[in-house]
This record gives sequence, C-alpha cells and structure tokens, in this order.
Amino acid sequence: MFNGKVVRKVREEKGYSLAELAERAGISVSYLSEIERGSKKPSLKTMNKLSSSLNMAGREFLQDSADESFALGARIRLLREERGMSLQDLATATGFSYSYICEIERGLVEPSLRALRKASEALNVPINRIKTPDSSLGGKIARVREELGLKQAQLAKKAGVSPGMIGQLEQGKVQPSLQTVEKIASAFGISTCYFIAGEDGMEDFLHLLTPELRNLLLEPKVQGVLRALCHCNEKEFRFILEFIRMFKEARLSE
Repeated sequence: MFNGKVVRKVREEKGYSLAELAERAGISVSYLSEIERGSKKPSLKTMNKLSSSLNMAGREFLQDSADESFALGARIRLLREERGMSLQDLATATGFSYSYICEIERGLVEPSLRALRKASEALNVPINRIKTPDSSLGGKIARVREELGLKQAQLAKKAGVSPGMIGQLEQGKVQPSLQTVEKIASAFGISTCYFIAGEDGMEDFLHLLTPELRNLLLEPKVQGVLRALCHCNEKEFRFILEFIRMFKEARLSE
C-alpha cells in the first residue's frame, strides 16, 4: 500500500520544502501534507507526478502490507502503466483473460507462480521486481540457490549438510550456526557477509541513484556480480575500483 512517509523522507533528503515539492508536482501544499501524514491516498496520476518530481519510481512508494495480494497487484499495475500497457495489452501478452489480470491488480486473487513468471516476461522485468524478495536468511539462501539452478539436495551435498537442514533453513524453522552459514556461502562461492550483513542504510544510498540505475541493480546478473564482489579480498577489490576510475577518466577525455 502507498506509504506517505517515503514521500516525506525522500523530499527531506533532497532538501525540498512542502511548498517546493507541491509546486513541482502541481498539487496543493495541504494535499501534499495530508499525503505525507497518511490521511489521504493519492491517485495514480498524483503518484506519478510525485515520483517524477522526486526522480524515483512510483512503486517505491508502496510498502509491504499484511494483504500481500493487494501490494503485489499494485506493483504489477504500476509496472504495466510505466510501460504504457493497457490491461488488455498485458492480458494478451500473458495469455490470461482481461478479467483475471484485473482481479490480480485489484488484489482480489493471488496469482500463481506461473502467472507471475508470465507477467514478468510480458513486463520485461525480473520476477523479483513483482514478487517482493524475502530478505530473511532463509529467503536469501533460497534466492541464490534458485538463481544458480541448484536443488536443495544439490546444495546440501556441496555444503556438507543434510537436505532437511536446507529445507528447514529456507522455511525459517531453524537458526543455523555461523559454521553452517559459512559452509553454505562457500558452496555458493560467495562471502558469508551476504547472508549476515544487515540492510540498514542501503535505502538511503539507493535513493541517491537514478531510477535507471536502481532498475539495473535488480537484474539477476548484476546482483550476481555484486555477490561476487563480496568474495573479493582487499587487493582484488582495490584493483576493481582502480579499473573503474581509469575507465571513467578515459571516457571523460574522449
């Protein structure tokens, strides 16, 4: 559901007053104030104006809800409208009926994984852009395992643990030891820090990026590169930073 606190947070980060953002978005100061306080829910048109004024994607205004079907449907609708697709366009592209797509977007039905995959293909986005990824330890393990095309039994064998342990970890039924986490990270070929590092503060960093860069960071291949960086030692990481610096300088001198 729409989260007005995100609007206020990003507005303050960018140094805009209520009046300045209201003028940029073409809405009244009082209406903007009510949106930020959560007493008013903006229309999609107003949401688009605010996202454009704050240089962010409209879906970033959505917060996780106890009614996940509603939040998921809202994300699909925003992605569809960002691409200029009508409900019928999406229905045709996915092979589902107009009424089924409409019910998904309104949160009246929970789509199957097959439906989500077809929607992600039609919208040309990774499925995790639609289905909110689980940031728990178990969710991270499942996500990396699936990206690498491993079954639970295969991961268990590589990590030297039982398949039952992997299943319980992914379901959040057990709390693993650090040694177990290290074995799993080693089996994936990534650093343990990916599983145990907190995500606090990353939201502030991501707001500094353009929508295009934020979208790029959600691509599975890019996330794979970022995980590989976690596994670099200091010398390797400094080499990569130096390469990026030299590349940027070469581009500037063209």
